[in-house]
Amino acid sequence: MDELDLDLVAALQYAPRAPSSALAEVLDSSPSTVGRRLQRLQSSGRLRVVGQLDWSLVSDAHPRHMWLHAESGRAVEVARRLARMPETQLVALSSGRADIYCVVHPAERARAAELLTTEIPSVEGVRGTQSDLVLRPVTRADAWTLDRLPVGRLEALRPYRTHVPEPDEGAVASGPLSDDEIAVVGVLHADARVGSGDMARELGVSQSTAYRLVQSLLERGVVRPRVEVEPERLGMHLEVILSLTVRPGAIAHVAEKLSAHPSARYVSVVAGEVSLIHHGAFRDERELGRFITEDLAALPGIADVRSSVLLEVLRRYWIDRDKGLLGEARLPFTSRGGGR
Repeated sequence: MDELDLDLVAALQYAPRAPSSALAEVLDSSPSTVGRRLQRLQSSGRLRVVGQLDWSLVSDAHPRHMWLHAESGRAVEVARRLARMPETQLVALSSGRADIYCVVHPAERARAAELLTTEIPSVEGVRGTQSDLVLRPVTRADAWTLDRLPVGRLEALRPYRTHVPEPDEGAVASGPLSDDEIAVVGVLHADARVGSGDMARELGVSQSTAYRLVQSLLERGVVRPRVEVEPERLGMHLEVILSLTVRPGAIAHVAEKLSAHPSARYVSVVAGEVSLIHHGAFRDERELGRFITEDLAALPGIADVRSSVLLEVLRRYWIDRDKGLLGEARLPFTSRGGGR
């Protein structure tokens, strides 16, 4: 990606549904140029704006960070098999804590035990597993942005940002969904920039109805638009999962500080062998070293840090990856809500 591409990514991260005309104003370019750039990035599989779904749509269970050891020489084979499972949200080859790191989201709470103790451990080539239960996400990938554009330049995009109040943890943010809402969620999950006209044609409803449905889902936080692009294409050549053991009284403070760090793609409080998971993207080894020896060292209460470097991501947010190129988005739920 060149400089204009990177600026476009940063602008989209700030306002994923902003029209090309507003993006062009911020980037000091023309709407036609911005439109062509965006189309090229999307059609080549380098970028996609998808809809991040409220957990209540996916399952009544919380995700698990899972660490797998594979038999010698079989890590790639095992990772590919895991990536074909519908309940694996992220699958990556890693070094450090385990051979494979994945995020598993059981389809329902009752499925968790079978999935974690039988199905995944029995995948051919798996030698051992360990998992950490996500208790609370502190920051998620839709909040991670490139620090390229000053706030003043982003002002033109402010009207296109959707303010979403954070739901209380454990509450169902979406409530039961109608059949039309479920259909809209499916379209937005694959393409969160779709306009009301295209949505109306997709659903066979009026444009005003489509607009109302989309806005309602966005404002309630049922769907959160987010930019999907591999960090390496943005100059972040190291992705690392840091597992931190933190004194209980310091967990909230450390989690808050980590979530504000520019490297933070995802930070969660977990129950398991560790207290916190920090999924960070770094430009190089020197930047990672500074983070561990300076930023983490300055936070009181951290007793232990274990690092796992992601070597290759095969799947992220239910989207398969091939050498950094994005495949098709797969809907990670089967129409929960609406009595169906």
